[in-house]
Amino acid sequence: MYYLISCLIGYVFGCIHGSQIIGKLKKCDIKGEGVKNAGASNTTILLGWKYGVIVALIDIFKATLAILLVLFIVGEEGIPAEEVSLSIYLTALFVIIGHNYPITMKFSGGKGTASLVGALIAIDWRVAVIGIAILVFFTFATDYLVVGVLCMYLSFLITTYYYFGFEPALVVIGLTLLCIYKHLENYRRILSKEETRLSSMFKKSA
Repeated sequence: MYYLISCLIGYVFGCIHGSQIIGKLKKCDIKGEGVKNAGASNTTILLGWKYGVIVALIDIFKATLAILLVLFIVGEEGIPAEEVSLSIYLTALFVIIGHNYPITMKFSGGKGTASLVGALIAIDWRVAVIGIAILVFFTFATDYLVVGVLCMYLSFLITTYYYFGFEPALVVIGLTLLCIYKHLENYRRILSKEETRLSSMFKKSA
């Protein structure tokens, strides 16, 4: 029952899309323009850093809030720590599924990067610091956000197994495979030298 509640809460929060909110305010089809992704990076490409940051904050903290809500619910019931950990990870998984496949956008959403950052923040500060540091380092080192994202997922898998064990790590394996699938087009664009570089996004005015 707790696992089902965690999945439902995660999916509902995941369907709250920052790009959809900003897109309606700015009368811009963020999903249909630019690199055709309903996320903070494409919002930045289309509308500038100010709106990209707003979208990122919405998508980050919806995951944090979803996990905190689940923690409150399961904490009230005093269930074992192992079940609490798995509930948290299932919440994170379904926030990202909800973000990627939201019923509010006909199951065609974003790629879940910002929401993963929010999940890391809520799960454990050590996991968050390591994951975000690796994201920033490899993004700036390669000039490609998608490379930093993949490295963050891999670090998340390693730190999850180290701190929380096998079952939560299985959830992260699923998340990592979903990440790879959602970014296949980005990898193709990198190979063809058509992917948007981080440095070019800084040139976009707010």
